[in-house]
Amino acid sequence: MLTEFGALSTPLVADACIRSGVPLRVAPPGIGAVIPGQRVAGRALPARHYGSVDVFLEAFSGADRGDVLVVDNGGREDEACVGDLVVLEAQAAGLCGVMVWGLHRDTAELTEIALPVFSYGRCPAGPVRLDEQEPSALVSARFGACVVTRDDIVFGDDDGVVFVAVSQAGEVLAAARQISEVERDQARKIQAGQTLRQQTAFGEYLAGRAAEPSYTFRRHLRRIGGAIEE
Repeated sequence: MLTEFGALSTPLVADACIRSGVPLRVAPPGIGAVIPGQRVAGRALPARHYGSVDVFLEAFSGADRGDVLVVDNGGREDEACVGDLVVLEAQAAGLCGVMVWGLHRDTAELTEIALPVFSYGRCPAGPVRLDEQEPSALVSARFGACVVTRDDIVFGDDDGVVFVAVSQAGEVLAAARQISEVERDQARKIQAGQTLRQQTAFGEYLAGRAAEPSYTFRRHLRRIGGAIEE
């Protein structure tokens, strides 16, 4: 999946979701990689954290190579729920990344391990609580407003994280590649001296909007094949 993600980006995947009529599911702003520039793409391995690493070890027992551990720690800011040992174990289990709705610690060690880890940031304190684990702890994980299951693919890069259903990933990636080609062509034309206003027939759009106030720029772009928005 990371190979298919290739030269794409999460903004392109997000735009492709909108264009394809696929629900747009984006992680809360602020989630980023411990090592800037790292990317991740793989099937979600959900796990809800209750104060102990045992839930992660249990999740790894059912993992497939290339999975991404998606940790639901409720976005907590008072504890780090993932550190170097969990990430080393994830690497040993064949996972391609760890996605945390919360905080991490052992930053120096995680940098050395180099497995992509995404979180809100760092915190030296580990959990001091131990809550009762729910029966569905490995069935789904909440990540902000998103509910993530084994039926989802996780895409992450420097712009953030997008979740897409496995059944819709092929369609979305195809649309993302198409959007990317159009945008790269538009960028080359701008650099060659043809402004974006010229490329998008912006004067024609303004005339159309004047005649029909409900005529939107997105509708105009779809008519002429542009891609600057969605």
